[in-house]
Amino acid sequence: MKYQTRKNALILLADGATFYGKAVGGKTGSSFGEVCFNTGMTGYQEIFTDPSYFGQLMVTTNAHIGNYGVHDEEVESDGIKIAGLICRNFSYQASRPDGDGTLEDFLEANNLLAISDVDTRALVNYIRDNGAMNAVITTEVDNLDALKHELAAFPDMKGLELASKVSTKEPYFYGNENATYKVSALDIGIKKNILRNLAKRDCYIKVFPYNSTFSDMQSFAPDGYFLSNGPGDPEPLTGAIATTKQILETGKPLFGICLGHQVLALANGISTYKMHHGHRGINHPIMNLITGKGEITSQNHGFAINKEEAEAHADIEITHVHLNDDTAAGIRMKSKPVFSVQYHPEASPGPNDASYLFDDFITNIKNAK
Repeated sequence: MKYQTRKNALILLADGATFYGKAVGGKTGSSFGEVCFNTGMTGYQEIFTDPSYFGQLMVTTNAHIGNYGVHDEEVESDGIKIAGLICRNFSYQASRPDGDGTLEDFLEANNLLAISDVDTRALVNYIRDNGAMNAVITTEVDNLDALKHELAAFPDMKGLELASKVSTKEPYFYGNENATYKVSALDIGIKKNILRNLAKRDCYIKVFPYNSTFSDMQSFAPDGYFLSNGPGDPEPLTGAIATTKQILETGKPLFGICLGHQVLALANGISTYKMHHGHRGINHPIMNLITGKGEITSQNHGFAINKEEAEAHADIEITHVHLNDDTAAGIRMKSKPVFSVQYHPEASPGPNDASYLFDDFITNIKNAK
């Protein structure tokens, strides 16, 4: 631990609720975002670097964070994407022999404000009861009046387009250029492990920026298309929705994950809505309605598709449901080789129960060639 004197810190929620803690490391100041929680026991580095978490203050329900340090290979993007970290006990020392450093150093290198010694059980219970909302974490504990005004003006996640903040600026390639299959992927917040899963299934992927047109993606002459995960409200992604509609007209295989799942629904006229507090963790139970099998899955989303509208749609079949709240977790089109899921089959972190979905995508491509 480099910093012996730790500053007082607090979390101020939009409704005025306040929780207290101490600053981690030497980073001070304030950070704003939507407060949410993740129930995963491990995988904090992958969670912090997941682009889907952009703009969110992350509460970790596991009591100990940082105990196994960080590893250079356990990142899902080019850096930390959360707006701030809130935890109970922060480990300044790392116990893993093959680690590449401490979490403290990793947070410092990414200029992230974090606070610990928070009663996270009380905070998580509060979010569960009152819903996800904007908040600020701060060491400026004597400046609360000004922070309250700034927090009141901070934009709500509903209606917020964030894909542009995390998407690649220029197209790039991933995988072996001599692979059997070519996939055009729309990056609206893509995780690295999605690309790894496609590449190891003999795919060569061209990754396109969030605002790419159908003509851009078609120019790669792909065998299939992919819509990635990502942050924010799906409804403002009018360009991605329009591009998806044109992809559907080709009849080629399409696979969507998380935000991509929501974009696919919107392209089919199915609305989305902001959830009370979302699904975030690596132990969420899903029922596959096609096979009748249960899956333990990795999830991270604060929006969902309208299940009633999906059930009433003539060309849509609900394939998966979340067993905790019966929300729609997967759909497929009856007339086309197109499907999507709300959760993360690539995991990282999390179980691999749903990795078969990548195989299903490849099967659709094989059948379509």
